[in-house]
Amino acid sequence: MTVERINAPTFALVKPSGFSHATRFRDIVHLAGQTALDADGKIVEGGILAQFRQALFNVLVALEAAGGQPSDLLSVTIYLTDIPGYQANGKEIGRIWRDLAGADYPAMAGIGVVALWQPEALVEIQAVAAITTRTD
Repeated sequence: MTVERINAPTFALVKPSGFSHATRFRDIVHLAGQTALDADGKIVEGGILAQFRQALFNVLVALEAAGGQPSDLLSVTIYLTDIPGYQANGKEIGRIWRDLAGADYPAMAGIGVVALWQPEALVEIQAVAAITTRTD
């Protein structure tokens, strides 16, 4: 069995350069880190909440392109350049998660970093999912 490389449609996510949005081996899907890039390739304005929403949306678009849904997420890693800002907005971030991904939470980690690939990015989200072939 080979590794499947998956990219979301370019109207939904910026075309990746030097990576795939997702890779799948059997039922396991690794989702590349997503920042708050909009479909035009610009980081959204509005601070940590707007960026968290867009980054999570981007991860879920890649997950859908791989045939999955939010309940398939096994783990999520959130890289942050502003941990205090994230913590101060924890309740709203939880609401954003529930709005986009539902009430189930996978294993999660938040990691403080000095910088992300795009200098204006405040958050990057990476995930792993298990997607079984559905027969329904």
